[in-house]
Amino acid sequence: MASRSASRTLARVAASAARSSLATRTMGAAPRFAARASAVSSFQQTRGLKTLNFGGSQEKVYERSDWPKQKFLDYFKNDTIAVLGYGPQGHGQGLNLRDNGLNVIVGVRKDGRSWKKAVAEGWVPGKNLFTIEEAADKGSIVLNLLSDAAQRDLWPTVKPFITPGKTLYFSHGFAITYKEQTHVEAPAGVDVVLCAPKGSGTTLRTLFLEGKGLNSSIAVFQDVSGKAHERVQALGVAIGSGYLYETTFAKEVYSDLFGERGVLMGAINGLFRAQYDVLRAQGHSPSEAFNETVEEATQSLYPLIGAKGMDWMYANCSVTAQRGALDWHQKFYDASLPVFKDLYESVKNGTESQRALDKNSQADYRESLEVELEEIRQSEIWRAGETVRSLRPENNKD
Repeated sequence: MASRSASRTLARVAASAARSSLATRTMGAAPRFAARASAVSSFQQTRGLKTLNFGGSQEKVYERSDWPKQKFLDYFKNDTIAVLGYGPQGHGQGLNLRDNGLNVIVGVRKDGRSWKKAVAEGWVPGKNLFTIEEAADKGSIVLNLLSDAAQRDLWPTVKPFITPGKTLYFSHGFAITYKEQTHVEAPAGVDVVLCAPKGSGTTLRTLFLEGKGLNSSIAVFQDVSGKAHERVQALGVAIGSGYLYETTFAKEVYSDLFGERGVLMGAINGLFRAQYDVLRAQGHSPSEAFNETVEEATQSLYPLIGAKGMDWMYANCSVTAQRGALDWHQKFYDASLPVFKDLYESVKNGTESQRALDKNSQADYRESLEVELEEIRQSEIWRAGETVRSLRPENNKD
């Protein structure tokens, strides 16, 4: 029960974060944003483009104060921003751009599932909802937010409409970096940029509505106009990013695929399963095994890491928990490092991208995916988790 001594700390952190978020909310609510200049402190008024120390390395960052709402509205006043695709990123970025007052249209397959979803969320056929070809033709800035496989398959359809003078925007470095597999080449005469939110489009949208924002990386692959850098900064703020940092198309996709397969999703699922299975094999109940593996991590300890770092989490746990974690973390590091090295090489050499393209291109992909997800859903650990989550006080309000 490492987190018992952390519960009060977590409550204080949550209260502090709530107060902080009220002071910094600047997007998603026009009246608050308009009043920002008079509400922020003198320190906040001076914030913007700067070079900061990240663990001993100097990096440039860009913030919302670099592109206040009126500034990017003026900047894009003559542009039509075409969002191709209405999956998680197309949905989140498209709605945020629309709510920020920009001239944005959506392009998807007519009468398909995404078309119907877009109509349900207020996009109007013939006004701001079009086929992919129509939207690509009408857009001066084209946000290619189709899935990676669809970007490959539909590039011959999209490419003729990406004419000189336009800006081609991605939120993933996949298509351009793995061009031997996707056959997506940067067209001549256009700016090619990237803004990649560090999270799902669903989270991007949710945080935008709460006045918050995901951090995003930005990159320029081709700068024909000489203004590609400033344009992608403005777009990054307009889609609802919290702050922006610089990368390249290749580094973005390498780190993204690596992280998803590693700590962010793949590795953490494997670690959860392994610890849970050992506890169950040693006679612990499902509820105890889940609480000591997942619930305590997600509800108590990880929020402390997110708030102030790993050392803060350690400092706010029991001495016994501190000692055990400090003594054992190196063993887990040593055991996992070779796996992570193999994973990065698999990403860099194109093995992971080819596997993703091949799998996602199968006609029955959605059906086979559902089978895999159902297997996870019906495994004991996550069935136990469903019961544990139902017992949280916030889920038992009468």
